[in-house]
Amino acid sequence: MAKDELMKKLEERIRNCKKCPLSALRTNAVPGSGSYDAKVMFVGEAPGYWEDQKGLPFVGRAGKVLDELLSEIGLKREDVYITNIVKCRPPNNRDPNEDEIKACSPYLDRQIDIIRPKIIVPLGRHSMSYILRKFGFEAEPISRIHGKTFEARTLFGKVIIMPMYHPAVALYRPQLKEELRKDFKKLKNVLMNT
Repeated sequence: MAKDELMKKLEERIRNCKKCPLSALRTNAVPGSGSYDAKVMFVGEAPGYWEDQKGLPFVGRAGKVLDELLSEIGLKREDVYITNIVKCRPPNNRDPNEDEIKACSPYLDRQIDIIRPKIIVPLGRHSMSYILRKFGFEAEPISRIHGKTFEARTLFGKVIIMPMYHPAVALYRPQLKEELRKDFKKLKNVLMNT
């Protein structure tokens, strides 16, 4: 079966999912968006208000920051794949809890298997913890390991994991936007060499 067919079926399952209580609160589930052949996959934490309204990831203020950072390294949304570890919005934009991550993470695992990215960029500490542990690494504080690369082996070959701060951090702690910029420049270099 072709990638787009597999992804469309998976997206449909996500939209109809009722595996955790968040499903009862959502306007829209947010499977993800972008290229199914993307070399780079960004994994955020959970949808916010605007994402829940539109059914698309990173369309609020943090999304504007992400678009700007992508543009600075010559990428567009259509070039990458963007998703979240949890596909429905937690109440009041709180962090996703362990049960929600556990219920939803098989969808993310399947997205990774279908897309087969060369680079996975977890955005934020919950996403970072899950992705690093999934591939056998120890999770450390994001302030210590953002912008560093971890190389993992998968059934589809090598994948590089490059944790970064969540783009929303630039809205609340503007001094960290420069850190994000530096990490995106590193991402560009890694991408050019893969």
